[in-house]
Amino acid sequence: MTTNTGPTTVPASGTTPLAAPGTTPLAPPVTIVLAGARGHGRWHVENIRRLQDKGLVRLVGICELTPLTEEEFGGELPAQSPDFGALLDSTGAQVAVVCTPIPTHTDLALAAAKRGVHLLLEKPPAPSYAEFRRMADGVAAAGVACQIGFQSLGSHAVPAIRELIAKGAIGTLTGVGGAGAWARDEAYYRRAPWAGKRRLNGVDVIDGALTNPLAHAVATALALNGTTRAEDVTRIETELVRANDIESDDTSCVRVTTVQGRPVTVAVTLCAEHPGEPYVLVHGSEGRITYWYKQDRALLQRAGHGPEEFEYGSTDLLENLVAHLTDGDALLVEPDSTGAFMKVVEAIRQAPDPAPLPTDAWQLIPAENRRVVPGIEALVTAAADTLALYSELGASWAPPKEVST
Repeated sequence: MTTNTGPTTVPASGTTPLAAPGTTPLAPPVTIVLAGARGHGRWHVENIRRLQDKGLVRLVGICELTPLTEEEFGGELPAQSPDFGALLDSTGAQVAVVCTPIPTHTDLALAAAKRGVHLLLEKPPAPSYAEFRRMADGVAAAGVACQIGFQSLGSHAVPAIRELIAKGAIGTLTGVGGAGAWARDEAYYRRAPWAGKRRLNGVDVIDGALTNPLAHAVATALALNGTTRAEDVTRIETELVRANDIESDDTSCVRVTTVQGRPVTVAVTLCAEHPGEPYVLVHGSEGRITYWYKQDRALLQRAGHGPEEFEYGSTDLLENLVAHLTDGDALLVEPDSTGAFMKVVEAIRQAPDPAPLPTDAWQLIPAENRRVVPGIEALVTAAADTLALYSELGASWAPPKEVST
């Protein structure tokens, strides 16, 4: 996918950034170009259709290296081009949704920003902190709106849990854990040239369990701890291993020390024997809150009370971006609010390549063509419960922790 920078003028359709004081809001339907319509991009196609049916947006272009067929797209196609910049110019799109390989995010975001085109940028926003800063600073300088696609942060549970914490429902906040036990088969790592890679052709990718498939666990745990910006992080410890024949980690944990003095520990695996729902566990001096972020469901447990369960709605991040541009609603996930997450990505990038697990630490399930690490679910749960790393929980295969400050 190319990023032809083209002319420096804003398209005639007008994409004056709403963020500037006194500017005129955009009128719906807001025109959209989607970069990356296969894989996870199919979800964005359906979501754009949903908003299109509500009269909020109109899909005017798709950027793919290999054009989609009408059968594949499921209807009449908009304009298509492998050249992202040229497609933005020809369509006059007001918003770009970028759902492309991780190493392409920064250049595509800056190509859009240069044209005054607002952005929904899929997570992780970049493969390194330097690339993240280049993107975030460039977008800010251009004055366009940018939403980062951590959908879990659009859940109404996040502000509700923050309010429970502020009211002292669980006493004093002492730390936050995160747990994710998922399963991925061999085909998952063969779905794209960059899948499971730390680098590709000399370029950072960092497609590991903590940074991509279970990145929401990290970002949400940090957010509930009040640790969202890069300057909120003082120290990061990582333990990265792999059962699969890949470069990146498929079983890993991280502990973030924060300026608030509270640790955030997240443990994950893509090699679970019995996969379950990922969750974030908020620890207090007098109770705790478990938040299953994919289900928008929370459980409050506290001293002197019976357990209380809550279900919440969620605001779609593209819909929020459109509301920001048309009605002035506040963006839910601006780039700088993911700075702490990007510090974790950077620590993982700088860590030694994940160590392969000894052959007696994992098993192959032939019928499912996937590798599992026996006992890993218990370790993941224990890490979230105790805020300890795998090595501190007695995992014989855990490597020496790496510390980044």
